[in-house]
Amino acid sequence: MGEKRKISLTVNGKRYEDEVEVRVTLADFIRGQLGLTGTHLGCEHGVCGACTILFDGRSARSCLMLAVQADGHELLTVEGIAPSPDELHPLQQAFHEHHGLQCGFCTPGILTTLIEFLRDNPDPTEQEVRIGISGNLCRCTGYQNIVTATLAAAKKLQELGTRA
Repeated sequence: MGEKRKISLTVNGKRYEDEVEVRVTLADFIRGQLGLTGTHLGCEHGVCGACTILFDGRSARSCLMLAVQADGHELLTVEGIAPSPDELHPLQQAFHEHHGLQCGFCTPGILTTLIEFLRDNPDPTEQEVRIGISGNLCRCTGYQNIVTATLAAAKKLQELGTRA
């Protein structure tokens, strides 16, 4: 058993206090101790983007951070994107309607990346979306439907007068 530290953080709007070994990655903490398994572990080197979360509103690779580094911070995982259990976020709805996923392994990281992207760039071009998701690897889709879904979500968010 290694050295432990008590941490306190907010994940998807819920406050957590827990004790964690100092060597545990944030991704492992989110998945193992909090039970939020939507954050996926792919390469565990920060290359694939599957573990992307929002850390104080900015995308971060949770496999490259230690859980103790999240002490006092606010996280958003894919589980926290939808406004309610009965309603999808416009980005999630667009992915559903435009077939923006196949196997779904990369989808949580892409969705969290795009939440930040659309918040910062509410009216993107196709090329800007492609650049925005360039740090997220998808082996199934070829990205076209992901781009199409993102552009559709951007339009929907504009119609609603809200930001991602």
